[in-house]
Amino acid sequence: MAVALTAAAVVLQPASAARSACGGGLVCSTVTVPLDRSGRVPGTLTLHVEVLPTQRVPSRGTIFLVAGGPGQGSAAAFDLGQTTSAQFFRALFPGYTLVAFDNRGTGSSGLLDCPNDPLTDALSTVSGCASLLGSNRDFYATPDHVEDLEAVRQAVGADRIAIYGVSYGTKLALAYAAAHPEHVERLLLDSVLPLDRPDPFGTDELTAMPSTLAQYCPGSTCKAATSDFSGDVIALANALAARPVAGLGAADFLELVFSADLSPGLDAELPAAVHAARQGVPQPLLRLEKIANQESEDDVSLGLYLATTCHDGTFPWQPGASVADRTNSIQGASSGLLGPFGAWALPLGSAYTCLGWPTPGAGTSVAAHPLPDIPVLALSGGLDLRTPTTWAASVISQFPQGHLVVVPGVGHSVLTTDPSGCAADAVLLWLSGSTPDPRCPRANPYVTMVAPYPAHLPAHLEARRTLAVAGQTLHDAEAIWLMSAASGETTATEPGLDGGTLVAGRTSFRLRNYTITPRVALSGVIRMARAVAPIEFSGSVTVSGAGAAHGTLTLRNGKLVGKLR
Repeated sequence: MAVALTAAAVVLQPASAARSACGGGLVCSTVTVPLDRSGRVPGTLTLHVEVLPTQRVPSRGTIFLVAGGPGQGSAAAFDLGQTTSAQFFRALFPGYTLVAFDNRGTGSSGLLDCPNDPLTDALSTVSGCASLLGSNRDFYATPDHVEDLEAVRQAVGADRIAIYGVSYGTKLALAYAAAHPEHVERLLLDSVLPLDRPDPFGTDELTAMPSTLAQYCPGSTCKAATSDFSGDVIALANALAARPVAGLGAADFLELVFSADLSPGLDAELPAAVHAARQGVPQPLLRLEKIANQESEDDVSLGLYLATTCHDGTFPWQPGASVADRTNSIQGASSGLLGPFGAWALPLGSAYTCLGWPTPGAGTSVAAHPLPDIPVLALSGGLDLRTPTTWAASVISQFPQGHLVVVPGVGHSVLTTDPSGCAADAVLLWLSGSTPDPRCPRANPYVTMVAPYPAHLPAHLEARRTLAVAGQTLHDAEAIWLMSAASGETTATEPGLDGGTLVAGRTSFRLRNYTITPRVALSGVIRMARAVAPIEFSGSVTVSGAGAAHGTLTLRNGKLVGKLR
């Protein structure tokens, strides 16, 4: 189903996908809160809370880690019981006790579990979820999450707290700071969602998209694949709106493009695949869409996402309006607000997503309160498509002690996707009382940009041409592996463009007659030799294929070497 542009804005963690049990210094507890704080509807909810005490004396304080979505449980996302995560966040926030809890409706805090069948249309999925949750769905708005955070603060005994929020977590952090300013020490906002966003039509995201896409190809980065990546995306999207290809429509295509800001493997693949599709060869793009749809989103609660987004939002319809009237209201109010795209882009906005949700009246905005004068640091990725840098700048302008750091070459969720470490260094400088530079150097990409897929190859390839195609095939495989590995699956099997498979593990992948052209197939095991960007790979592959030179090649220092006959 098509969802709002800020949906699934999750944190990519340096930890394993498996949830770690409490222990090893991690203290787990529960906090019971009212379902309805007005007292009109009885019932309680139990929030799962995890606390990792600081190892330093004296303590610097307490910092809450707040994940995104909405719909992602923070305790599950940050996984402080896992050694790598604990070490990462302790190093990032030295001297702080770390607190993460699953928001109501997520993780281990009464998960709102709504089915998301890809064969069911979006309107039926949303209305079916609302019916399944019943009237209790009205108690999962941002103000409810704010008061839950306050209840946990009281339970852990911290008078003033710092908050690190990511994506929707930044909106929740801002809302808490406005509602309880006396209890906030400072805010770290990563990929900023302002209190009055998302707007019902995704206006800012769609309008900013062309300039953001241009940042994916600075200089001659994409020259081999396309001379105008942004132009290709816009032209292809509008063409797919008129004529979908093999079930891929315009809105689904743009959702795939938005996913690139969380997937460095996908952003390495997209320029060549989009250009090929625009030239009438859609197979590379269709493969990417299939792989992206297989990625697990089990840690994101669709029910909580809808319950929060459709309650928070302000929509252009009146209380009690029918779906037909709501649709007419959307189409009338959205004219001219969708950037270079047509009315077909409306399904990407929260208004369209919430068509079938029985919102209270026209929606309930987060209450506007004065923001406190506290230290605030905002981080924004130059490749972030779903929370544009203009949002971070607008929020920081409201804080006299605010600072904004932009990290070019990085997408959404900056701290956990920045391979350069510049964002982490900025946080440490800020915590020490210094002012970080407002802009980082451009981060190196994790993998090489995929070049155009070979076409019109002769029936017989001599050794030099076979070697070149083998290199292109391996670059494609590296990007596909990175797409799969970033999804959190321990193992996954992905298809070659023209045949064969790639079996992805966490630090390696196996190729079995993997091809991007019928002439050249690779088989073998490739391992990650160095994890920093650019990733260094090692291993060997056997080259086969009708008409190709055959032999074994070894990957060494980024180059394939060996003999082909």
